[in-house]
Amino acid sequence: IDVVVTDPTTTVREDLALMEELRQVRPGIKIILLAPAASHEDIMNALQAHAFACFTPPLDLPEIVRMSRAALDAVVWRDGIEVVSALPHWVTFRVSCHLLTADRLVRFMSEHQSAIPERERDLLMTAFRELLVNAMEHGAGFDPEKVVEVTAARTKRAIVYHFRDPGVGFDQADLKHATESADPELLMQTALRRAEQGMRPGGFGMLIVRQIVDEVVYNERGNEVLLIKYLDHLD
Repeated sequence: IDVVVTDPTTTVREDLALMEELRQVRPGIKIILLAPAASHEDIMNALQAHAFACFTPPLDLPEIVRMSRAALDAVVWRDGIEVVSALPHWVTFRVSCHLLTADRLVRFMSEHQSAIPERERDLLMTAFRELLVNAMEHGAGFDPEKVVEVTAARTKRAIVYHFRDPGVGFDQADLKHATESADPELLMQTALRRAEQGMRPGGFGMLIVRQIVDEVVYNERGNEVLLIKYLDHLD
């Protein structure tokens, strides 16, 4: 057995106890947690215990299948996400620069923002993933030996994501083409079509990001970026 998908009626705590028992017999086994709910503490515990992914209702069956297939194919993955800070209002991760690691972190972060309406959460995670993958690609060349630092903070007024990559940065004038107005769902559809053809969103990616979040702020060097979404814009 290489991959186990848990019973969706059992709790994350029960699943993590099962995972510990299974790994005593088969250390390399990958566990995908299905649970009726997941608290902040549950998600942090799952990450620290190296669960492969976590899903709560409404369960996205195609996504569970896709993640299960990725788990079957994964060879080096266990140390891809390191939890540096696990406070409810401030979580920080060191993430190895691999697409699978990005997809796993996006899945956990989607559960972490489960209080947000589903449509808005999906859009926010689209922006989150785009900036994370940009950092991995342009800042680290998808070198799995390099890491991107990711922080998710929540204030009374906003959700803030901070990404820092190990690269040399870029000229922010190159982003001017991404400031035009467009409908975010149409942009998402275009990006998805490109993804189906094995293409990165390219310029569409930043168009999507700027339409979804309220502010995108880069440091002078260009290797750090803040995504800011105001809570009163999530209704």
